[in-house]
Amino acid sequence: MVNIVVADDDEDIRELVVFKLRQSGHEVTAVSDGAAAVSACQAERPALVLLDVMMPGMSGLDAARALRADPGTATLPIILLTARAQEADIEQGFATGVDDYITKPFSPRELASRVTAVLARSGA
Repeated sequence: MVNIVVADDDEDIRELVVFKLRQSGHEVTAVSDGAAAVSACQAERPALVLLDVMMPGMSGLDAARALRADPGTATLPIILLTARAQEADIEQGFATGVDDYITKPFSPRELASRVTAVLARSGA
């Protein structure tokens, strides 16, 4: 069982993601914005972070950049979970150094499978 930080400003989506990840056996820390996600990752050193792109204050892209710039979290696996599904959005997401990009609406089973795959690749 590993700890995962989930950041999404939509409470319903956040609760669905938390439920599915806990059902898969993970510990989950849920926050509602990018700045809180960065703080949680720096404090807790999770095995993975899931970030929504469009959040108030610090966006998921800005949070991903901040995590990549910090030596303590630079190698942390990051998955973006977002409604931004245009090709340019996806390219921009991967350009920040994220490990995966999932578009909303999403399948909770697919989310769990992708989390498992990213964790396996990271050795967690």
